[in-house]
Order: sequence, then C-alpha cells, then structure tokens
Amino acid sequence: MKSELGAGATRLQIDRVVKRYGPHTVLDDVSLTVEAGEFHVLLGPSGSGKSTLLRVIAGIERVDEGQVLLGDQVLADRRVCVPPERRGLGMVFQDYALWPHMTVADNVGYALRRQRVERAEVTSRVDALLERVGLAGYGWRHPGELSGGEQQRVALARALAGHPSLLLFDEPLSNLDADLKERLRVEIATLARETRATAIYITHDQSEAFALADRISVLREGRVVQQGTPEAIYSRPASPFVARFTGLSGELSATVEEVAEDGTVHVRVLDRTLVAHAPTRPSNGAPVDLLMRPAALRIGRPDAAGAQRSLTGFIKDTAYRGRGYDHVVELPDGAQLCGVFDQQAWPRGQTVTLTVEAGGCFAYPSAGRAASDVPAQMSHAR
Repeated sequence: MKSELGAGATRLQIDRVVKRYGPHTVLDDVSLTVEAGEFHVLLGPSGSGKSTLLRVIAGIERVDEGQVLLGDQVLADRRVCVPPERRGLGMVFQDYALWPHMTVADNVGYALRRQRVERAEVTSRVDALLERVGLAGYGWRHPGELSGGEQQRVALARALAGHPSLLLFDEPLSNLDADLKERLRVEIATLARETRATAIYITHDQSEAFALADRISVLREGRVVQQGTPEAIYSRPASPFVARFTGLSGELSATVEEVAEDGTVHVRVLDRTLVAHAPTRPSNGAPVDLLMRPAALRIGRPDAAGAQRSLTGFIKDTAYRGRGYDHVVELPDGAQLCGVFDQQAWPRGQTVTLTVEAGGCFAYPSAGRAASDVPAQMSHAR
C-alpha cells in the first residue's frame, strides 16, 4: 500500500521571503528549511503569518521578496510564480473544500483525471485510497451526506491521490470535536509518513503541534522566532512569548541570587530559592520573570520547615481530567498557578507544598509585558 500512496519526498527551502499587503508586512524576512520527508509544523497565534506562508508555498500568493525552492526548482521569487497545479503538491483545507456536486470518488480522483490517468487506474487508486482512510464503499455518496470527520477523510484521500512530493495542511482538525480530532491526528501522521512526502502543517494548537511534528517553526507577527524539535522548543523556549504560547502554569516576579555556569540561575521568590533556566544570562540582583510549566510542579503535604526549591499555597480549585486532576494553587501573594496535575484530588482550601523542578522553569529579564506578548488563549501543556 505504501507504493500506492506516495512518490517520495523533496526538500523545501524558504529563503528570506517577504509578503506585503499594501503598507502592511505580513511575512518579514522568513527563512526555514524543511528536509525531505520531514513533518514540519508552523505554529503561531492568529495573525502570525502562518496561513499566508502556507499560501505562498502553495502558489496562491506571490512573494514580494525572497524565494521558495522545492528541491532544485524555484517555485517563487519576484519574477517567477509556478501555478499551484504544477507544484506537485496536495493540500488539505480547514473547511474540506470538497465539490458538493461531485461524488466522493469524483472528488478524490479529480487530480488524477487532470493528469490524464487511465480510467481503470483512477478507479483502482481511488478505491484503494478510500479503503485506506476508512471510507471503502463511500465512493457513490456526495459530501453533504457525510459527517465532518468523513469529509475530512475524503479531503485527505484527495490530497494523496496525485502522489504529491509536498503535502500542505491548513488547520485540518480545527472544526472537529476532541475525540475525532485525536483519531484523525493519528491518521494524518501515519498517512503523511507513509507517503514519504514532505509535509507542512499549520496550527495554533501547541498540543497538536507537539504530537505531530518532527520539527516546529514558531511564528509571531510575520517572523520565525524559534525553530527546533518539539522537545527543544518545550524544554528551551527562546523567549517569553514562546514559553507562554507553548503552555504555562503561571508567572512570578523574582530576583537573581546566583548565576551558574551550566546556564541555570538561583532566584529568590516569595522568601524561597528556586532554580530555573536562563536563556539570557542575567546579573546577580537582576529582577526576572519566572515562567513555570505545569509539569515542573508537584503537589505534596505542607512542610513546616519551609523546604527550599518549593512554594507553599492552598488549593483554590480542583478539576477532574479523566486520568487525574488539575489543580489551581494560590500562593501567599495572591498569584495563581494553574493546571498542576496529580493523580489524586486535593480538596479545595487544603494547604500544600509545591516542589518546583528546574527543568520546567525559565527566568527572563523582567520587562512590563505588553498585551501583544501574551497569547489570547494560554494552554496548559504538560
């Protein structure tokens, strides 16, 4: 079946691309390389430029500066813009983009008919793809007779039909409920890798990005602000924006006590000393913002001795999450730490100790946060 699905991968290179709409610069000197066969996620909030970058890669938008290359072929620069149908790509849209007057089989086989593939071969490949995405026997139906998840499977089969060397995904799961989203995420990851195609996937959902990506590019206001593996971006965010966008429990004001050679710092917060990673090396006595992942916090019984590398607070709220409980812990200064997980439910009002692990704490120079530096929706990644 693998030979039925894909024709092989090609390296994609975005080199100093600029895209403007009138006086507004939407993509500002964007460069990134996606290796052959890599599943690369463009992650960012609304307005970060990720959709525009995908449209530039697809050939829907022209570039004002820079170039896009697929292998050795220039797809776009200031003079050249290869049409989408000649770029050897398949695309899966957020809203499915199926032709309502065509049957499922006709939608999936559209690219093959444009390539003038023999009718018998079209039928064979369409049937094989529909079986692969779990829709065997659905070929005679129309999109309006299908659920949202079934329509997205048809869109995925259509994108794969032409044996693309490049697969583009435009937030394909955003319109689906949580259970179906997870099942289709697994199917997309499996099928994309079976094709051996290079894949570009855009999303604003950091948990989705971490689950899918070989590598991630984080975008903000038309610029790539960090690139790396999901593990690297989660464990070493390059800026407060990246840390906040990829999931925090909370933030505290602190003061640097000591800077270590290994890139960690000892900080004083609420009369306790904690250890954190410092992407920039602050000086002793400098004020910093201490950003903490939920996974860095572990709830325990209160300790009368006031242990170091821990904080004391009380349980403000408890929420059942299926495999355990998320807690909100309020600290003595009124600050709240959210999404603190434990297998057991700690009762509201209970005084607790939070052990704080250095691996999930980041100290950045204190600077009054602008509203634009905080994502509209802060998710609590573990």
